[in-house]
Amino acid sequence: MNPGNQVHDIACPHCGETTRTAFDVSGGELQFIDDCQVCCRPIHLRVDIDEQHQTLRLFVDADSDQIY
Repeated sequence: MNPGNQVHDIACPHCGETTRTAFDVSGGELQFIDDCQVCCRPIHLRVDIDEQHQTLRLFVDADSDQIY
């Protein structure tokens, strides 16, 4: 896993359009809100880091409904 800046394409849970999000994982796991670049609605993102397997998991949801 490459710590630091990450850029990922995600599907907006509101409109379904693909949007790009960037974040920094050098400080560890995080949660944040990013607005969709298409419909401008807020997207909740959570990043979990698995140090043992050197991977990160990105969870995307709208409000409390997990999408993937």
